[in-house]
Amino acid sequence: MRSTIIAAAGLLTRALGHGSHDQKPMVPDDANWMTKHMAEEHHISSFDPSSFFTLHDYNGNGRWEVDEILRTYGLMDESNKDIPLSKRDEYQRQLTGLLDHNGDGFVSRNEFMAFVANGGTLPDLGTGPGHHGDDEYEYEIHHWEKYHDENTRLEDLNHPEDIEHFRKHDEMEEAEERLAKLDRMAIVQENIPAKFRKSG
Repeated sequence: MRSTIIAAAGLLTRALGHGSHDQKPMVPDDANWMTKHMAEEHHISSFDPSSFFTLHDYNGNGRWEVDEILRTYGLMDESNKDIPLSKRDEYQRQLTGLLDHNGDGFVSRNEFMAFVANGGTLPDLGTGPGHHGDDEYEYEIHHWEKYHDENTRLEDLNHPEDIEHFRKHDEMEEAEERLAKLDRMAIVQENIPAKFRKSG
């Protein structure tokens, strides 16, 4: 419970320090996937292809690797854990076929810029808006900003999403405490194979 209070206070501090967030920009139903993604996942309504590329170049090396493309589509997110590997491979082939013109296994900024300049846009694969942040980011942008604000009290954090979020924090804290306890032990009995343990 202590971690729940600390996490809630941290979120409140983060929300206050992060400045005011308006709700996600409204986009037309017929907007392309990139526009919907930027509105829902980043609360950005106006962007250029170079900015889109940079925002999704997670390791900052100037090119998109396959895992970065899949991450942009939310295929690394828990919400898409049930998508079979064969389908992910199909998406990977489809996207690299669209974007990787020189076949080197990466998408350079120039390749992406040329793709967009020629009228291309990233397709909607039906995998959702592309959740690619960590748990804290996703909770803040998809729940906290929608239902809470700087005036939220701890007792107001009672939505199922709040409860699940803080349950995860409690589990992480308990795991850290267990690990710290094991680290203080000279010998961890459970790590010794049964055939070597002294019985009795």
